[in-house]
Order: sequence, then structure tokens, then C-alpha cells
Amino acid sequence: MFTRVRGVFRVFPCQISLQSVVKFSRSTMEKERKIYKIVLTGGPCGGKTTGQARLATFFENLGYKVYMVGEMATYLLSGGVKFSDLNEEASYFFQVNLLKTLLQAEETFFTLAEYCPKKCLVICDRGAMDPTAYLGEGQWDQMRKEYGFDNVALRDKRYDQVIHMETAANGAEEFYTGLQGNITRNESCAFAIKQDNKTKQAWVGHPYFDIIDNSTDFEGKIKRMISTIADRLGIAIGDRLAKNSVKRKFLVEELLDENLFPPFEDFEVKHDYMTTTSDGTKARLRKRGQNGMYTYMQTICRPEITNQVVTTRTPITSKQYNLLLAQRDPTRSQIVKKRRCFLWQNLYYQMDIYREPPNDRCKGLILLETYTTLPGNELPLPDFLKISKEVTGDKNYSMYNLSKI
Repeated sequence: MFTRVRGVFRVFPCQISLQSVVKFSRSTMEKERKIYKIVLTGGPCGGKTTGQARLATFFENLGYKVYMVGEMATYLLSGGVKFSDLNEEASYFFQVNLLKTLLQAEETFFTLAEYCPKKCLVICDRGAMDPTAYLGEGQWDQMRKEYGFDNVALRDKRYDQVIHMETAANGAEEFYTGLQGNITRNESCAFAIKQDNKTKQAWVGHPYFDIIDNSTDFEGKIKRMISTIADRLGIAIGDRLAKNSVKRKFLVEELLDENLFPPFEDFEVKHDYMTTTSDGTKARLRKRGQNGMYTYMQTICRPEITNQVVTTRTPITSKQYNLLLAQRDPTRSQIVKKRRCFLWQNLYYQMDIYREPPNDRCKGLILLETYTTLPGNELPLPDFLKISKEVTGDKNYSMYNLSKI
């Protein structure tokens, strides 16, 4: 122990060892890092909604509890607000109350995360600095003075990482959907790019600010986003999220004793395909959870555009899920399976154990899959599983075909 007397440091015997200090520091750091708060921001049609859904699934599979804070602007605008109807003063106070609403919503989830015994990821669909990108010149300074908002507190201290998903209007114009992607969106490409740049500028100064551009296809963009966050957290994910990684699927002969597995997470998963138009679009609902707690997702796969299959994943509520179930495709059965997620030799595996439908195709069916860049026999398959054969690309084992009545 050190004490200072008249400018002189003196050393006294101390019962606290260096190992204890290191152990305490590590435990303190682990406690502090148990909750990881990120912002997904960006210009219009940048992939935030799908990115949020994919990110949530990825970290849930790793054993995280994931909370998702919805976009407050969309919530308020869907209530009948139109910017074109607002004068400058009304627009200013809308942004004031938008920020207040956003902060309160975030605090609700941040507090819940504090009480969660598991590692937590809190995903904020836009963050506290986003409203500043929609203010006129000098209005943010005015707002800070009137309401005591602080740049450092809102931008630098509040979130662990900020991810900017660049608008499709800049570099992927053919995928910029305008009104199709969001009923509250009416921006032209030029305006979308301008707003994208203003949003980027609003977050300049955050210590961990990453921009995910449109230099790859959309799937690559999503993978880069997830990889950026995983890297920051120090999570080893192998090459699963590499640009040229592909999904490989294997048929497992039988389910072995779970004690043979490395640490894993089990989830109950239900899929229902929905009735769609005849243009090749496919849509399905997913209910996924454990211990009686579920998340819900709607996935829509549209026909190819410039050799890309456009897939949109949107988190939905349990109420929306139950309403959409009325649109189930009567020619397809519900898929029910247990999904086991685990890491093996630095690769992330998912194993689906099918329970329904009770047809010959799904009876006793167990499929193992992973994403990797490794070709052929170079892939290290789990040696505790009895794998019959590889079925990558075999349509007989696609969930869409397995559900057919």
C-alpha cells in the first residue's frame, strides 16, 4: 500500500497481492463489459432493419440476451406526423421530443440489461445523435442550451460502438426502394445521400465509429457489419463472416449424448411459410426462443436483381406474428425443430433436429450447417458426431421443400 506524506511516497506492508489486483481488475472489466450497447444508424434504405434482425440472431446463438430498441422516428411518424406539414418551430419541437422519447426508451432496455444474468447486447435502431442530422443550422446548439444535452454524454459515453449502414442510394442505387421499404420513407436518392452524409457527421468523434459501405453485395454488407461488432468484442468466429464464405450443410446420422458436445445453446424454432404472389417471392415467419421467451421474425425473399437474391428480415411482435399466421400457405406444413448452436475449432455450427412435420422426409432428420471459406475435406467437422454425407445445395434438404405437404 502507498501513502503520501509531504510529497514523499512511502510503502507499507499490504495483504493484497498482485494476483488479487489482476483478478479484481479482470472481474471488474468482465462486469463492465457484460452489457454491450451499439447503435445501428445510417441513411435511408441502408439495411438497418435486416441488419438488426441478423445481428440479434447471431448473438442469441452465442448465448447472449439481445434487446432491440426500435426506431423512434418511424414510431412517431407512423402516427400521422408529416414533416411537410410542420413549420420550423413545430419541426424543432418534434426533434426535441423525439430525442426525449428515444432516450427514455433506451433507458428502459439499458436498465433491463443491468438485471439480466446473461451477457447482453442492446441494439439501438438509431441513437441519440441521429435527430441532430435533421435540425437546421444552429438548432442543435440551441437545443443543448435549452435542455442541457451534451455531445460527449450522448455521443461518446452512451454507446460502446456505432455502426453506420450507408444508404443504398450511394453505390447500390438499383436496390434503393424508396417507399417500398418503409411506409414512412419518401426520400429521393439525392436527398438520401445528403441525409446519409449528415448522419455520418453527427457521429464523428465517437471512439468506435464504423462505416459499412456498399462495396460488396448486400449479404457481404451484413456480414461485414456483424464481423465488425464481433471483432470489437473479441469474439472468435473463424471465417464464417468472410466475404467468400458459403453455407455448407451435412446430414447427421443420429443424435448423440449431449454431454459429448462443447458448451451449447438450444432453441425451439418454428417456421411457417406464407401465401405470396406468383412472381417468385417467398415469405416465412419464424418463432424462436428458449425457456418460454421468444423472438419473432418475418423473412421475405424476392427474385434476383442483378444476380442478387434480395432478402429482407424484419423483427415483429408476438401480436403481429399471430395475425400473420392467418396467411399461412395451406400447401405447406409448419416446420418445428430444436436448434443447437455451438463452437468447434473456431467455427460456429448450428444443428437442427427436426420434430415436425411428421412425414417421412423429416422423421429423424438432423442437419448440421456452418459458414466457411474452407473447401472440401479441409473443413474440421465435429468428431463427436456421426455425419452421413454432405448435402450442400441439395434441394431435397431445403426447408422450403421439406415443408411441402
